[in-house]
Amino acid sequence: MKIAAALFLLTISVVQSVTDPNDLAVLNQFKKNLENAELLKWPDNGGAGDPCGPPSWPHVYCSGDRVTQIQVRGLGLKGPLPHNFNQLSMLQNLGLQRNQFNGELPSFNGLSKLRYAYLDYNNFDTIPSDFFRGLVNLEVLALDNNPLNATNGGWVLPSDLQDSAQLKNLTLMNCNLAGALPPFLGTMSSLEVLKLSLNRLSGIIPNTFSGSLLVVLWLNEQSEGLTGQIDIVTTMKSLVSLWLHGNRFSGKIPFSIGDLISLRDLNLNGNGFVGLVPAGLADMPLDRLDLNNNHLMGPVPKFRTVNATYGSNPFCLPDPGAPCSPDVMSLLEFLDGVSYPDKLVRSWVGNNPCRVSWLGVGCDSNGKIITLNLPNSNLSGNLSPSISDLDSLTYIYLQSNNLSGEIPTNWTSLKFLALLNLSKNNLSPPIPRFSSNVKLILDGNSLFNPDKSPSRENNTSPPTDGSNNYNPATLTHEPFKEKRSSKLFVIVAFAGSFAVLVFLIIAPISICFCKKRKNNRNPSQSSLVVHPRDSSDNSIKIVIADNNNRNNNNNNASTTSLTNSCSTSANSTESHVIESGNLVISVQVLRNVTKNFAPENELGRGGFGVVYKGELEDGTKIAVKRMENGVITNKAIDEFQSEIAVLSKVRHRHLVSLLGYSVGGNERILVYEYMSQGALSRHLFNWEKLKLEPLSWKRRLNIALDVARGLEYLHNLAHQSFIHRDLKSSNILLGDDFRAKVSDFGLVKLAPDGEKSVVTRLAGTFGYLAPEYAVMGKITTKADVFSFGVVLMELLTGMMALDEDRPEESQYLVAWFWRIKSNKEKLMAAIDPSLDTEDETLESVSIISELAGHCTAREPGQRPDMGHAVNVLASLVEKWKPLKHEAEEYCGIDYSLPLNQMVKDWQESEGKDASFMDLEDSKGSIPARPAGFGESFTSVDGR
Repeated sequence: MKIAAALFLLTISVVQSVTDPNDLAVLNQFKKNLENAELLKWPDNGGAGDPCGPPSWPHVYCSGDRVTQIQVRGLGLKGPLPHNFNQLSMLQNLGLQRNQFNGELPSFNGLSKLRYAYLDYNNFDTIPSDFFRGLVNLEVLALDNNPLNATNGGWVLPSDLQDSAQLKNLTLMNCNLAGALPPFLGTMSSLEVLKLSLNRLSGIIPNTFSGSLLVVLWLNEQSEGLTGQIDIVTTMKSLVSLWLHGNRFSGKIPFSIGDLISLRDLNLNGNGFVGLVPAGLADMPLDRLDLNNNHLMGPVPKFRTVNATYGSNPFCLPDPGAPCSPDVMSLLEFLDGVSYPDKLVRSWVGNNPCRVSWLGVGCDSNGKIITLNLPNSNLSGNLSPSISDLDSLTYIYLQSNNLSGEIPTNWTSLKFLALLNLSKNNLSPPIPRFSSNVKLILDGNSLFNPDKSPSRENNTSPPTDGSNNYNPATLTHEPFKEKRSSKLFVIVAFAGSFAVLVFLIIAPISICFCKKRKNNRNPSQSSLVVHPRDSSDNSIKIVIADNNNRNNNNNNASTTSLTNSCSTSANSTESHVIESGNLVISVQVLRNVTKNFAPENELGRGGFGVVYKGELEDGTKIAVKRMENGVITNKAIDEFQSEIAVLSKVRHRHLVSLLGYSVGGNERILVYEYMSQGALSRHLFNWEKLKLEPLSWKRRLNIALDVARGLEYLHNLAHQSFIHRDLKSSNILLGDDFRAKVSDFGLVKLAPDGEKSVVTRLAGTFGYLAPEYAVMGKITTKADVFSFGVVLMELLTGMMALDEDRPEESQYLVAWFWRIKSNKEKLMAAIDPSLDTEDETLESVSIISELAGHCTAREPGQRPDMGHAVNVLASLVEKWKPLKHEAEEYCGIDYSLPLNQMVKDWQESEGKDASFMDLEDSKGSIPARPAGFGESFTSVDGR
């Protein structure tokens, strides 16, 4: 009897301690999959008890014979989960966080009892489509920091999750979540914490989030960038923490954001918010407020919170509470009415529109605003009554926009108004009664009755001769888009003050060239005469001389001249001296060669002014860029002086040459070599409209290599290192042979030593700006590398860097190109349709695509230098060699070689001593000029 009783008790004990066989099988497979299972301290083969015990296994919790919890947080476990993991059907709490689990996540379909699932900080690389199905009791889910679907574009949160009606906390940070923000998340009434930071989400915050009871909402740092306005967040009255930084949100910060009385932590850093900071936001008792790196304008308010940061915003003044000038506030109200167009937001910076040259705003010599000139500027919205406060305003050009609403009646109080052009908009009646002295142009507004409200063409016309510092043809900056009937390529250029080292390099080559050409020249033609320095003169003189009136007897015997006709003398009553350092040329000479700046000689227009074609007596063409009186501001003069300061110190065959300049009265004129084919942008984006031949792939490769060599020279091979800051296709000019030269050096900045960056005011063209420069104002030569990468993308696709007429996902070329470049089919579909894609072309397209991606890497340190770009491109381009007879005339020098190699070849061919310079220095570049030759470069604006 005793033995039978003992056996009965033992049988009962065994029955009570045995774990469900299916659960036990899953746990054994779980252990088997691990590379370091010993860390669990589970017995082998279940030999000592079982998971539900007694004695139970460590980290396993049961209810009866079923496993309800597994808690192995931070043990360092490594290996995949078993595929049958969802057979633990009574599992309620799962804590696998902070280990090294890897491989594919098994489906959780069937874990209907699961309430808490912590899978964060592991290495799971794939998530099945039915993972969330049937999780009806789920309250907390964490998948943060897992590389889910990293190699195939990320994953989309399925609608199965909306069946988890008890879900309170959902954290999916840094796990490659892609696509739009799922609308159903906004309808989940139980959801309190939603953290989706550091993913690939795009698009807007859906309207379904209106009135959401979320307490924490983190959407920051999306690689694609969430967009749109954020008014909807002001309806989420329970918010305590809102992180939206590192996206592409735009528009104004909602005025009603002050209604979020529970909010304590707000981060809007690194977006595109514009306009004034709402007073309600400044008054909020926040624990932390971050408004850095936006485009907030107007005055800095006095924030109630101590931990408020707002750097890198174009506030009018830096001091909290300091009011902006009345003119600034009037213009900002106008900007608010027309929805803050990006190009105006980026230009209208500071507290004096006349001092820093706001785009489209012209001033007189007394600093009074007399012009508002914004035609074809994509303005939409309503006209602001605030314009009436600009009491000196004389000319308003707002034609060809999308303006609507009525013309403010108080504009009639502008006592100096002479011209108001509002044609080609969508304005509504009534038309205010303006003075008879006002020239009113309203054609093209369909809501006006043409019989009762025609344009009133009065006798009063705006001055066009430069009086009152105004020219009605002043233009706004519009990168690439050439919407005018006139040709819009800007002939800009680059050259130098012929420092001794450059002269030693160029002179012998030029002399040799001249010897071969001498007999082919017409002796009656004018010539360009270059005089090197002598002991009494620190400048180099360039003389435009008439050979017909040359008087050799008046030559200075001590002065040697080098001319393009190989003459040894140049003096004439018709000569005009251009001094290096000054490079001064008479205004009258430029009037003569441009036929008094005749309209038929106009080549193009830009923010600086008008570019004219000039022709010397020998038929040589030049480009004359004349600053318009209406844009002569401190900023414009700074850029004018900067071009001269830089171009007098560097020279390269792929940088357009400056020949001289003129300053007199209100005249500011720059003279460049003429580039007959105009800007690269014409041939990429407007070739059909202009009836040009599309650029071949081989020609595009040559252009890319030319530009790369020009930038390499600026960065590494010149006597000082320079950053261009405004490289774009409209600043790349093409000659007769379609060889490319970089132009427009008004924004050039001296580069810091090594990899150091320097903080400077934002300049350049949106669409080409490197992220660190656009956001933080920090710049190195790698900012030019980024811009060069954008130009490569344009050469590949034929698409502009920024085009608001394209679909939203492709408006910003870089972001769109990064999304498609790793997909061969999408990449090939994106190639410019005008190109013939042969096998050889496709291979080089792939290489250029990779180089473009490399150059536009987000971090500057990940971008190559321009020397690498030159090497990659040179390997794809058949080296250009002159024809045989040209090679003789050029003394056998191969002009496609780097400058230091070109000099070396010349020395060898002439038997010269190379000891005057070390051509094999550590960087393989030409060393700096000897001390004492020329002035050191200092940025004219102190940047």
